[in-house]
Amino acid sequence: MAKEDRSEGKGVASDLINFLNASPTAFHAVDEAKKRLLKAGFEQVSEREDWNLQAGKKYFFTRNYSTIVAFAIGKRYVAGNGFHIVGAHTDSPCLKLKPISKVTKAGYLEIGVQTYGGGLWHTWFDRDLTVAGRMIVREEKDGSVSYSHRLVRIEEPIMRIPTLAIHLDRGVNDGFKVNAQNHLVPVLATSMKAELTKVVGENGPVESGAQNVKMGKHHSLLLQLLATQAGCEPDQIYDFELQACDTQPSLVAGAMKEFIFSGRLDNLCMSFCSLKALIDATAPESCLDNETGVRMVALFDHEEIGSDSAQGAGSPVMLNALSRVTNSFSSDSKLLEKAIQRSFLVSADMAHALHPNYMDKHEDNHQPKLHGGLVIKHNANQRYATNAVTSFVFREIADKHNLPVQDFVVRSDMPCGSTIGPILASGVGIRTVDVGAPQLSMHSIREMCAVDDVEHSYKHFKAYFQEFSDLDGKITVDI
Repeated sequence: MAKEDRSEGKGVASDLINFLNASPTAFHAVDEAKKRLLKAGFEQVSEREDWNLQAGKKYFFTRNYSTIVAFAIGKRYVAGNGFHIVGAHTDSPCLKLKPISKVTKAGYLEIGVQTYGGGLWHTWFDRDLTVAGRMIVREEKDGSVSYSHRLVRIEEPIMRIPTLAIHLDRGVNDGFKVNAQNHLVPVLATSMKAELTKVVGENGPVESGAQNVKMGKHHSLLLQLLATQAGCEPDQIYDFELQACDTQPSLVAGAMKEFIFSGRLDNLCMSFCSLKALIDATAPESCLDNETGVRMVALFDHEEIGSDSAQGAGSPVMLNALSRVTNSFSSDSKLLEKAIQRSFLVSADMAHALHPNYMDKHEDNHQPKLHGGLVIKHNANQRYATNAVTSFVFREIADKHNLPVQDFVVRSDMPCGSTIGPILASGVGIRTVDVGAPQLSMHSIREMCAVDDVEHSYKHFKAYFQEFSDLDGKITVDI
């Protein structure tokens, strides 16, 4: 029997692996997205400057270096036409370093961290951890001083959160309870070894500007590791936002090589699939010749903690983007309102696949499975923004391209999570469907999904970008 050709699917999955391994934090994910967009011919614009946009061209901007919005303007676009958007998020539950991270106990140097989002914190124990994030570095050249934003990532494992031996906690298998303050404290080194190799004086003289980072707030050993990685001196580090990261790389795995094992699949998988779909749906530029709308991807930070920030989906980022594009082609302020009503948002956030060991956690008629394609999420109380019209649009695209699609509602006796979908639908007034690829181990330090569903998601988003304008024109306006 001839083998099914899965080369394209494996190629998309392999590209996702590269994206995941380059993106230990939201800052790195945006940086990787930026590199891919520039390579694909997108031009970066700044929110601080005026925009000189042209039909048939491709652009992007970043905010806080943790949110990125990319868009391609159809050659037949006129102000007031709609935006075809896929929205996702760049952040994942993690442990972030505290403003004062220096902890010394029982002869150990430890790193003080705080929980970000709703993580499965027990999965962070006994993992080989490192740190990554961004730093503010002071630079001096020819007598002038400037402060740069630098990404940093220490590749090798430098710390660990050890579990307590079962001999000292005989009831641990009856319920592993984690105290986030006392137990989630990574061990960096022993005091004895750190003293022998001390490289930065923790109590020595430092420049006043660097006191915020150096004077007793962080272990000198950690600062030296960061400085070495960033190619600067420890006293040049003026501030940082760092988080603990697992050092085990993302990979394609399973006996049949059908799974992806990785951290941060929620939601870098959807971020990657939407970004790749936009890039491929707008290359070559002739793909935009007959496009009347604007194809857009918006990847937001801070979804895991409610989206209420300057760069979250609850901020004006989306509305600002729609407004600035529309206003670049007309000064008529009323056209934005028309554009919003002609627009469509796919809120893409990973979905809960049916777990074979916990099947009672799913509603009997709504059990998304791996390999089953994107999941359309429904909730009568609008925790998801899907309605009959928006689900029809997304399902129609799937039918045309023979792509599988699934439905999900949470059990009536269980609470329902939410996404950026309802936030943007209510804040902007845009038609929205909530979807996501199925996965297991959501919010664990190590998650899993199916290679097939990565391919399905990419193809579905790409077809949406290419065909929404035509499909939307067939829907009765007053629906």
